[in-house]
Amino acid sequence: MDSTIILMLVIGYLLGSIPSGIWIGKVFYNKDIRQFGSGNMGTTNTFRVLGKKAGTIVLIIDMLKGTLAACQPYLFGVHINVLIIGCAAVIGHVFPIFARFKGGKAVATSAGILLAYSPLFFGIAWLIFLTTLYLSSMVSIASMVGLTLITILSLFFRDPILTVIAIILTIFVFYRHKGNLSRIKNGNENLVPFGLVYKRKKNKK
Repeated sequence: MDSTIILMLVIGYLLGSIPSGIWIGKVFYNKDIRQFGSGNMGTTNTFRVLGKKAGTIVLIIDMLKGTLAACQPYLFGVHINVLIIGCAAVIGHVFPIFARFKGGKAVATSAGILLAYSPLFFGIAWLIFLTTLYLSSMVSIASMVGLTLITILSLFFRDPILTVIAIILTIFVFYRHKGNLSRIKNGNENLVPFGLVYKRKKNKK
């Protein structure tokens, strides 16, 4: 393997390993978010534990980790599909060297990779995610349904690498959300404070 590609993969992994939720929680809020909420270091738990401002910042950082990692082939002038390099950031986010290899669920970082690959596809993906989130009031469902639909849509881009990576990420995200699936089945999954399901449950009280 070309040494430049190896370097890009290492940089991508290190970018993905940046535990933004943990660092922001400790530096600005004196909290380790892994000790609260779901115990996850990702965007959703940051919103839940630290609030909208911190959650938004972590969301942007986690997305940028994927985008910056995937943009490396453009910067180094190497002809390789950006998705392949971007996946190193996903691995880093899930198994971060800076957080004892216990990371998040990689949804935001995966979205960041799409931004580098195709801004149009990124926009479509976000539209699907936000629509599903509004309908379900659950980030977990929005993530799983969103990635499933994105995988189907990837077929229209006629890029085998995009489709294969989308399938792998979808399977992986379902696996990482297995605890959420149990809570959804039992009717006690965490809801975001908006959307149709949230409003319906609020009106019943």
